[in-house]
Amino acid sequence: MNVIDHVRDMAAAGLHSNVRIMSSLLLTMSNNNPELFSPSQKYQLLVYHADAIFHDKEYRNAACKYNMALQQKKVLSKTSKVRPSTGGTASSIQSQSLPSEIEVKYKIAECYTILKLDKDAIAVLDGIPSRQRTPKINMMLANLYRKAGQERSAVTSYKEVLRQCPLALDAIIGLLSLSVKGAEVASMTMDVIQSIPNLDWLSAWIKAYAFIHAGDNHRAINTICSLEKKSLLRDNVDLLVSLADVYFRAGDTKNSILKFEQAQMLDPYLIKGMDVYGYLMAREGHLEDVEVLGGRLFNISDQHAEPWVISGCHSFYSKRYSRALYLGAKAIQLNSNSVQALLLKGAALRNMGRVQEAIIHFREAMRLAPCRLDCYEGLIDCYLASNGIREAMGMANNIYKTLGANAQTLTILATVCLEDPVTQEKAKTLLDKALAQRPDYTKAVVKKAELLSMWLGREQKYEEGIALLRNALANQSDCVLHRMLGDFLVAVNDYQEAMDQYSIALSLDPNDQKSLEGMQKMEKEESPADATVELDGDDMEGSGEDGDLEGSDSEAAQWADQEQWFGMQ
Repeated sequence: MNVIDHVRDMAAAGLHSNVRIMSSLLLTMSNNNPELFSPSQKYQLLVYHADAIFHDKEYRNAACKYNMALQQKKVLSKTSKVRPSTGGTASSIQSQSLPSEIEVKYKIAECYTILKLDKDAIAVLDGIPSRQRTPKINMMLANLYRKAGQERSAVTSYKEVLRQCPLALDAIIGLLSLSVKGAEVASMTMDVIQSIPNLDWLSAWIKAYAFIHAGDNHRAINTICSLEKKSLLRDNVDLLVSLADVYFRAGDTKNSILKFEQAQMLDPYLIKGMDVYGYLMAREGHLEDVEVLGGRLFNISDQHAEPWVISGCHSFYSKRYSRALYLGAKAIQLNSNSVQALLLKGAALRNMGRVQEAIIHFREAMRLAPCRLDCYEGLIDCYLASNGIREAMGMANNIYKTLGANAQTLTILATVCLEDPVTQEKAKTLLDKALAQRPDYTKAVVKKAELLSMWLGREQKYEEGIALLRNALANQSDCVLHRMLGDFLVAVNDYQEAMDQYSIALSLDPNDQKSLEGMQKMEKEESPADATVELDGDDMEGSGEDGDLEGSDSEAAQWADQEQWFGMQ
């Protein structure tokens, strides 16, 4: 047994720090005396040394050492003469199996991927002949191709993974996300389904994800629910998270939160999907719970995007936009494919007035998740913020034609129509259609109430607005709906119930500024003798807003400096 054998055994035993020190010393000896080790021994030393460096997460250095190993392998292949070596004979060296050259190239690509050098990673893997590509190489290639927009090549690589490993479910999801028909994907797994017992659920699983990636949320929900009810798959965390995510896409916040909580109870260390859950909780005003959730996930892992997104949502809904921007950028740094991180950063940029930068982030989110309507909504909001009504209308019409006339697409189109007095009648028609499909769809209720409030001055729409909001609140309790009902009740001089509605709204979201302002305004109007004080108070309120803006600018500058420091602008 020679010294190289000892290094190999240490590497196999996971003694990476020991391997790094020993291989470094031996390589220095080899450089000073080239005759000391044979080409094959030096190749092994370089690979073991690179592996140890990779384990220490020094990826650029590891890639360099792996490339040096490949150069040494070329020297080895050119010579058939084995040089004398220390501690062993030529025959024993020849009998040893050398580290795989294909595996070394995979490691180089892995380094490049971590360093976000995707083109270099693709170039390395493309250099491996197709017949020599292992399933993990094809999987990495497929993911890189998809990220680079090379969809045809990605499909080919995913199919090759399935040919070798027909139960590679992530490869199946990859194909479905690239618009490959569910029936075609299912046919690639049929043999294994028929030959192995208790896999009859897989066809339905493929069908469910086909519906998800086709944007057919209703059928996706029904299919996943039928799977989840099966005794063998009941309480599967992955299925529950997928179901929660589809409920979220369908605009059913209540059921989405319920399923996320169920998944979280089954797996307290769950990270996947928690960014969406945190966003929903923040949007609903449960900021204390969001803060606790973010802290808990940071304790599990700070190397995933999810805890950073959750903390960013807490900051965003606390109106600390510059901090939300920083946290969203950090999440993207950890996972450039995180749709929720892109949406967070885009929303923060939009609210800070950096609309063009926000548009870039929403477009990237749309590219990654073409069936998620919130990506389109963010982009439309940016167009409307920059008076791009024509662009917003074009986008809304495109969504309507592509995904069909459901409650969500109808409401998106109505939202744009509301911006122009000429198309407000059309907006009402669209919202009526949306509410006919889903009477409990909060966004449609809110938009119709907004439309009715616009018409209060010229038509008697008070009672219609109140009836609309009461009907919506019969089966749900929502801060915005309670606040809007309070506004309508004030308009008909029903101050006592209006005060009750504002109180309910604040109990649901203590940070809802508009409910607080409505309540304060009513309290002032109930004291007519204090009219002069009320006027002064209004002036002071405006002054307070200016003060907040100054504080926000100061905070934005502080976090902007941090972003530049971390290279996240």
